[in-house]
Amino acid sequence: MSRTPLIAGNWKMNKTIAEAEAFVQGLLPRIATAEYAEIAVCAPFTALQAIVDSTRGTLLETYAQNVHQETSGAFTGEISIAMIDELDVHGSVIGHSERREYFNETDEALADKAIALLEAGLKVIVCVGETDAEREAGEMESKLRSQLEAGLAKVPDDRLGEIVVAYEPIWAIGTGKTATPEQAQQACAFVRTVLAERSAEQAQLTRVLYGGSVKPDNAAELLGLPDVDGALVGGASLDPADFAAIIEGARP
Repeated sequence: MSRTPLIAGNWKMNKTIAEAEAFVQGLLPRIATAEYAEIAVCAPFTALQAIVDSTRGTLLETYAQNVHQETSGAFTGEISIAMIDELDVHGSVIGHSERREYFNETDEALADKAIALLEAGLKVIVCVGETDAEREAGEMESKLRSQLEAGLAKVPDDRLGEIVVAYEPIWAIGTGKTATPEQAQQACAFVRTVLAERSAEQAQLTRVLYGGSVKPDNAAELLGLPDVDGALVGGASLDPADFAAIIEGARP
């Protein structure tokens, strides 16, 4: 089945509004003919409005890096789905390993976020992945299964294909290490296998991204794997030329 690649850049805690606008102006001419892929940047909350306004009518979509699952309330410092929806963003990343590790996000909270985003008509990228210790202990599959089963528990079977899953080997994020093509394919295929236990049809619709030190020089090989439908790009997405080169790697 043909699945449109999604190349999403996760900026993390980088770029002021001015820096974000400069990035957009540097990227847009480079991706003007990249209709073969969906392209997004996952930006800090402060830059979302500026990016949305600067990219209307272009191929570049804008995602938040997190949202809160409740519609409103006494959650100091949090941002609701309605608040990002009002900005005309296209979706949000949830469950990034850094959110899980540093901010104690749970699969149960992610389950609430995933269905709330879907019901609001926004796109969802759910991150899953194992640590180096878990991989060495042979626990990669059990870790991915538990994250997928708990994190997508509230998504109806017939809507699983609307979810994007980003497999990010935690040991390869920001370390310079990259999973081998065989490791990336194995993990992404396993993600699809778990989803197929709920709906074989929807599993074939679900896009599975690879995220972990994706760079211009390894993008084409990784994106050419049969069960890798795009990339969640970290550090290399901060430079418009590098990010454009990675997007080019998805060209058929």
